[in-house]
Amino acid sequence: MKKGILLNSQISAVIADMGHFDTLGIGDAGMPVPNTTKKIDLAVTKNLPRFNDVVETVLQELQVQRAFIASEMKTANPEGLKKLLATLGSQVTIIYIPHEQMKADLHQARAFVRTGEEHPYANVILESGVVF
Repeated sequence: MKKGILLNSQISAVIADMGHFDTLGIGDAGMPVPNTTKKIDLAVTKNLPRFNDVVETVLQELQVQRAFIASEMKTANPEGLKKLLATLGSQVTIIYIPHEQMKADLHQARAFVRTGEEHPYANVILESGVVF
C-alpha cells in the first residue's frame, strides 16, 4: 500500500509521469475541461472536497516552481486567493493570467483535477519543477 499522503491513484500516476515544466490543473466544480485533457473528477457534492485541501495534498507530492492563477480571483474571491497563496507558500512563483487564458492553457495540461469547490475562480495550474 502507498505510504505517502496522496492516495488517489489517478493523481499519483499523473504526478509520477510529470517532468520539468509539465502542468497540472486543479479547480472548482464549474471549470470547463477540454476534451483533450484528462479529467480526474473528485467532486462528490457542493464543496466536497474543497479546492484548497486538494491543492495542499498535491503539493506534498509534486515539486512546483510556478502557479498560474486567474487574475479575476483577486476581486471575485479574495478570501480564496488568500488561502491559496498561503498554501502555495513563498517558494512558488505566482503568475496571474486572465481566466480565459487559463481555460486555453488547460489544453496543454497533463490533467485537471475537479473538486467540489463552488467559489468563483478557485482554479490553479501548477507547473512542475525539479527536486535537484
